[in-house]
Amino acid sequence: MSFINFCKFHGFGNDYIVFEAEDLHGLSSIENFARKVCHRKTGIGGDGIAVLEKLQSDTAADYLCRIVNPDGSEAGFSGNGTRCAIAYLYYKNLFAGENLKLKTQSGIKNYQFLERKENTFWFCAEIGKPKFPQVVSYDLQSANYEKKIQITELNVGNPVAVVFVANFDEMNWRAVGKELEMHSRFPEKTNVVFVKNIDRENIEIRIWERGAGETSSSGTCSIAAAVASVLNEKTERKISVHAKGGTTEAVWREDDEMLITGRADLAFCGEIYI
Repeated sequence: MSFINFCKFHGFGNDYIVFEAEDLHGLSSIENFARKVCHRKTGIGGDGIAVLEKLQSDTAADYLCRIVNPDGSEAGFSGNGTRCAIAYLYYKNLFAGENLKLKTQSGIKNYQFLERKENTFWFCAEIGKPKFPQVVSYDLQSANYEKKIQITELNVGNPVAVVFVANFDEMNWRAVGKELEMHSRFPEKTNVVFVKNIDRENIEIRIWERGAGETSSSGTCSIAAAVASVLNEKTERKISVHAKGGTTEAVWREDDEMLITGRADLAFCGEIYI
């Protein structure tokens, strides 16, 4: 039994508990650990954990970051989760450069430090190119919504199903999101984001995140919504994505690269007894 140090950050209310890998070496199961500490009544509470490991100087990245969901599954990537992890590095004075390369399960991501105001950190992240974007339609057999739903599917480090709506009251989006997450079309489950178009530079979203449920914000869902909006000729390539927790600036460049700009705020630090 021992105490393990942590810091909890959030990106627009999407909260992650950040640990250093060397402090978790004695754990028998990172999956069980994540389920325990993410529990909002008996643990610290969070939408996931981020585990950071310093890499050797001769590697292509500065740090490795693993993101584990509250259900114990490991995410390929998390825009807000990795931003929280990098904010931890700056907060703890473990990294001070303007640019940082982070190795994730879905590849190396590039982060540019923009500014710090007390314990709020702003970063622009270059997170790669979307994979397999396609617009499909199929019947969702559901008591909550029985009409045919058109979905834009893509992978932005995590699989995302994007559904465009005229307004968020037209369907029970939480129930539909939960069902779509585990639909047979997605053998590894999927994030689901519901998008309301405002104008050519703004969209509003609601998020059902794989392994976490409803969240107030999501970097990957924000950029997926932006890419899908361009594919469906609803917006320009540079837009503001408005979620309940706050606004993420998203860009899908002409060279196919995706960028997201957002913040990470320190909630608190402490230690948990394991």
